[in-house]
Amino acid sequence: MMIELRENERFDDLQRGGYKIIQNSRKFCFGMDAVLLSGFTCVKSGENVLDLGTGTGIIPILLKAKTEGRHFTGLEIQPDMVDMARRSVVCNHLEDEISIVQGDIKEAGRLFGLASFDVVTSNPPYMENGGGLTNPDLPKAIARHEVLCTLEDVIRETAKILRPGGRFYMVHRPVRLTEIIVTLKKYRLEPKRMKMVHPLLDREANMVLIEAVRGGNPQLITEAPVIVFREPGVYSDEIREKYGY
Repeated sequence: MMIELRENERFDDLQRGGYKIIQNSRKFCFGMDAVLLSGFTCVKSGENVLDLGTGTGIIPILLKAKTEGRHFTGLEIQPDMVDMARRSVVCNHLEDEISIVQGDIKEAGRLFGLASFDVVTSNPPYMENGGGLTNPDLPKAIARHEVLCTLEDVIRETAKILRPGGRFYMVHRPVRLTEIIVTLKKYRLEPKRMKMVHPLLDREANMVLIEAVRGGNPQLITEAPVIVFREPGVYSDEIREKYGY
């Protein structure tokens, strides 16, 4: 099926399963954090997955390519992003495996019902609203700053829609790690795995990947860190081999 591209849009090859994604650089394009999150997330055969704040649908498409999950749903509030995500789903002939829903993360529990997913993922806005320069371009500002939802909104709604024993996977900034852990535990999402991401071996971490289990027992494993670049501009072997970037 021929998919029409709108102004400033392009097809990007995901190098996974022959899948492509529609992006618009004037709005928002996925980055390394989405790729890392998809590689960190564990989806078992037959599981149902929800991605909160899916943007152009990158996480559901990558998880479809990498796992044996039964069905993947992306929730996104911005109509333009929803339109791009839905057209990418159609372009890849994934209408039976991926659904894109337009809606507010703060209403996820009402939209989907309690305990309705085995796995929830999120690459939420990293910066507190007012905690940095807000991008004047609204789609980019919404993706990077807590304009429409907060960290607590994401975690609270995740706790509602995850089944008992279900898993939550998130990528965020290490500077907010204390807040992340405290908020997860507040909603009985027990942190179980954590992995720091460093741009270079001698640089401090700029991302953290975390897995939490609804109603899990306290036991947090800190895994070996990810080093993104072997040297400036050259991806590490792990990034190329495990994450396919």
